[in-house]
This record gives sequence, structure tokens and C-alpha cells, in this order.
Amino acid sequence: MPSRKEFLQIGSAGLLGMFAHRYGAFASEYSPAVQQMADGEVDWTHVQSEFDLKPEITFLNNGTMGPSPRSVVRAYTDRIQEINSTGHYGGGDHECVAALAALLGANKEEIALTHNVTEGINIAAWGVPLKKGDEVILSTHEHVGNAGPWLNLARLKGVKITVCPLGKDAEDTLRLIKKHVSKRTRVIAVPHIPCTIGQVLPVKEMCAWARENNIYTVVDGAHGTGMLKMDLHDMGCDVYVSCCHKWLLGPKGTGYMYVREEFLKTLESLQTGGYSAEEWVLTEKEVSFKGLVPTAHKYYYGTQSAAQYYGVIAAVEFHQKIGPANIEMRIRALNNYLFAGLKDLKKLKILTPEEEISRCGVVSFKFDKYDDHQFFEDCQKEKIVIRFVGENNLNCVRVSTHIYNSEDQIDKFLNFVKSKV
Repeated sequence: MPSRKEFLQIGSAGLLGMFAHRYGAFASEYSPAVQQMADGEVDWTHVQSEFDLKPEITFLNNGTMGPSPRSVVRAYTDRIQEINSTGHYGGGDHECVAALAALLGANKEEIALTHNVTEGINIAAWGVPLKKGDEVILSTHEHVGNAGPWLNLARLKGVKITVCPLGKDAEDTLRLIKKHVSKRTRVIAVPHIPCTIGQVLPVKEMCAWARENNIYTVVDGAHGTGMLKMDLHDMGCDVYVSCCHKWLLGPKGTGYMYVREEFLKTLESLQTGGYSAEEWVLTEKEVSFKGLVPTAHKYYYGTQSAAQYYGVIAAVEFHQKIGPANIEMRIRALNNYLFAGLKDLKKLKILTPEEEISRCGVVSFKFDKYDDHQFFEDCQKEKIVIRFVGENNLNCVRVSTHIYNSEDQIDKFLNFVKSKV
């Protein structure tokens, strides 16, 4: 078995080039540290230098919020300055959609821009054609952003919620989901990677089986985008809802919703406004509304922040420059390094599956004897940023790492854990 240090020795074959052209005048410019990645191996030390995280802080909570690299911050702030100095506030949305579609293996017509995952889940939950008595499957590891909209739908519309536990591995999880399906099941709405323990669910296999059985799939993808190299067409879901401010390292308050092209006619849009309406007339002599645009753009409308869009474009460019496959490998390597270090410690219970395909950038665990919330507070005092997971009464510790982290930071955290066991 390789040592923990060997997990960090990752090549970068197959680096993806940056986009063929910039998206307008406010697209990001790269520093020499990032530019040199086009010519050879990824130097992760140089990548880390692109972030302005304070050196005294050990940030191990990317699952909550991903710090943005300087190129993203610059693209956003430059556009804010331009808006306030010229009064030109629009633009960027079509370019942002194109950038996300290229990254995710989707068509531009299938991407709707949102502010966060919760907004997208609400759009999906109310847009799926459900009636009283229809069943929706959720998991025992939901974030309130996915649970809340469906629970509210059940309260107001009489939809039934069925709760399914996660299995010990991918095969077991798929078996349990199938087991909880009944003749009334219309939707499977589970996370791609739950916020609680970071277990990667077998969503591709789940979506294929659901389609064969005429069941809709709405995937909470808060932790998929930017962590995993993704192809949404290959995944096969009806709806995938995600954000840009976690693993994609984009501006805070940005997200998207993917709706499979064939599902666009099925998923209703209950709200509408400028840009989503195809054609309308409102005069004393004529009142007409010819419906919504035939693309996913019907799910978002009105004045939005162009600066946010340009920040997302810069985040996608940064991601593409390094290469999604390289980023996923790096995240997995850091996770393996952390996981192996925690396994070496006694008096801990690791909740995240050890199976490689069921794990990527997150590890959650509990102490046998030490109070987990107290450990969270102890970390805060040491300027180690992690997350305490109280959802579903798990009461555990969650650690998530990204490309701005280092082996030394993980060692610091592991040594602090050792002092408590």
C-alpha cells in the first residue's frame, strides 16, 4: 500500500487548454503562476499561491464555501467598477451559460442560472407534475436546501415523502433506493454528494434505472460541480441543481440548474418575467401571452448581477485551465491522504465510506469519547476551519479539502486530532 505522501504525487497528463476566446472585456487574466500550467505539470504550490487565504488560517471547509482565486475576484470587481462608472449593468448571462455548458457536458439550452442550490430545488420541486398521494424519495442525509422545498410541497400539495438511508457502498445504496420505490413513486430527489459525510452516490446507475421505471430524477448537486469531472448527459438525470460558490470556487450567490432537453416540456415554470416570456402584449385593445421560451432560460428572469456572471466565467476558465480531471485527481489525493491519516488513529469512527468510488473530497468522523462539537470549537480557537454536522442528529465532524490545501495543512489537522484521542 502506498504511503500517505505518495498519494500526493499526481501527474497532469491531458491538461485541458483554456477557452478559445475570452468572454468579453471583463474575462479574467491569469498570473504567470497559472499561465505556466499550459506548458507542463501542474505545480500545486503555484496554484495555492493564487488564493488570498490568510496563512494563519487552515481552511478545511470547502464543502460550505470555496474561496475564490484572484482571477475570479478580479473579474467580479472589475465588472462592478464598470457598472458603477458607466451605468451599463447587463450582459454576461449568455456567456456564463455557454461556459457552464461546456464544462458540464450539457447544451446551452439546458442551463438556467440561479443564485444557489435551494432556489433551483424550489423551481424543480414545484415544476415537476405531482398530485396528492404521489411519492418523492429523499435520503437520510439531506441538507435543508433539498429537504425543505420537498417537505413544503408535501405540506401544501399532499405529496408523500419516503426517506431512504444510504448504504455502506455504491451497490448497497442503489439497492436501498430501489427497495424504497413503490407504485406511487414519481421522483427520486437525492444528493449527488450529501453535505453530511461526503458519500458519492451512484447517480448514473440510479438515473438509468429510474428512467426505465418512469420515475423522474432531481439531483441535489451542490458538491458535484468543481469536485468531479462531470458529464451531465452521461449522468442521465432529468434535473441537476448546483452552485458555483463551493467546489467551482466562483462568486458567492451563484448557481445553475440543468434540465435535460427532453424534460423541458415536462418541468413547468411557475414564475416568469423579463427574458423568460417568449412574446406578450398588454394594451387596452389586446391582452396576450404566447408562453415561455422553449429552453431552460424560462426558469430565470429579470435583472441579475452581470458581475456575478463574469465571476463565474472566470471560475470556469480557471477550472478549465488546470483541467477538471487534474482537479478531481488532486482532490482525491488529498482526501486519501487525510483518510489514511485518520484510519491510523484509534478511538475514531469514520462515517464516510472507504470505497474509492463512494468518496472524493470530504471525510466525516466521530470521536469515541471526545465531544465532537467541543472539537469543532477547539478547532475554531486554533484557526482551523471545519464543519460540525448536526443534520439528522449525526453530530459529527466534517473535513473537506480543495486544490488550495497542502499536505502540511492536513498534517497540522491530524496532529490536532491526535491530541484529543
